[in-house]
Amino acid sequence: MDKVRVGVFLSVFVFVALLEVIRPHRKRALPRWHRWYSNFGIIGLGQLTVRLLLPVTAVSAAFFVQENQWGLFHWLSLPFWINVLLTVLILDFAIYWQHRFFHSIPLLWSLHKMHHQDLDLDVTSGARFHPIEIFLSALIKIGIVALIGANPVAVVIFEVLLNATAMFNHGNFLLPKRFDKWLRKFLVTPEMHKVHHSTDWKELNTNFGFNLPWWDYFFKTYKFLPTETLTKMQLGITSFREPQYSHLHWLLLIPFVKYKEPNPENLSVSTETQT
Repeated sequence: MDKVRVGVFLSVFVFVALLEVIRPHRKRALPRWHRWYSNFGIIGLGQLTVRLLLPVTAVSAAFFVQENQWGLFHWLSLPFWINVLLTVLILDFAIYWQHRFFHSIPLLWSLHKMHHQDLDLDVTSGARFHPIEIFLSALIKIGIVALIGANPVAVVIFEVLLNATAMFNHGNFLLPKRFDKWLRKFLVTPEMHKVHHSTDWKELNTNFGFNLPWWDYFFKTYKFLPTETLTKMQLGITSFREPQYSHLHWLLLIPFVKYKEPNPENLSVSTETQT
């Protein structure tokens, strides 16, 4: 299973990186080498933190609950394919709400804002999270897997999809408009997710989905386009736009740096929608 995950990760990474060269969308604010050094560094530290502090993974937890017949799905004796489908949907639904909580709870936002500090978006941005946030996310995922009694195959499928779509929808490439409009009915697209990385707090609190856009549609957190065009829209966090904050050591320190928060009213989720 690890070989499958690594193979898909590398394939999608190369594919999206090539699209960014062939069909770039936005001009870079910082050189690629500057960001990639920091982004890969923080990704590596996040993975190291989880491996050192957590004795189990979501997949190993799924094997454990399967062997011990724990969790809701085992009590219901669901067929394999229903278990897989429901597991992917439930985990994606949980990620949507986790994402919203990391925006609305100040302590969690202090961690998550590092992800939003990125002045550019590209294939590396999808995994660029603070190590503490990565650790908390892993705990939440393991808890849900144990609660529902997820099948290990379903967990692997979800993790592969999550990694692949995160790289895809953070990519700095442009899809044809008609294709983008059709695709975002089923999948979060790069143009859809870019709105979420706006410095405008009302836009930043929309389009929370990673894989499926349906949760944003249903809970009215969907925004079709930003107020400005996607190429002119400013990315990042207003208080951390200096290039120095993109260095690796600053990415680790940003959650602990005091800065002037915006009006709390603007932190609530916007319900404005566009079509």
